[in-house]
Amino acid sequence: MTNVTVTDARRNLYKLLDEVAQSHEPVQIAGKRNSAVLVGDEDWRAIQETLYLTSIPGMRESIQEGMATPVAECDEDPDW
Repeated sequence: MTNVTVTDARRNLYKLLDEVAQSHEPVQIAGKRNSAVLVGDEDWRAIQETLYLTSIPGMRESIQEGMATPVAECDEDPDW
């Protein structure tokens, strides 16, 4: 993760926004009192969705089971 100071972030904000959107790599912005992480909108939405899905009891296990199932064993019945 790239680290920048608040001063540099302020000076290069538009460039940082473009970089995080294109690279999908967060940027840590460090200040004297606090720090924060800048992530692209698409990545933030993905993080939120992942947090939501993993908060559902049994969902993590269901996803892992599905990932381990060969495609040939998947049911193609559209009425499921």
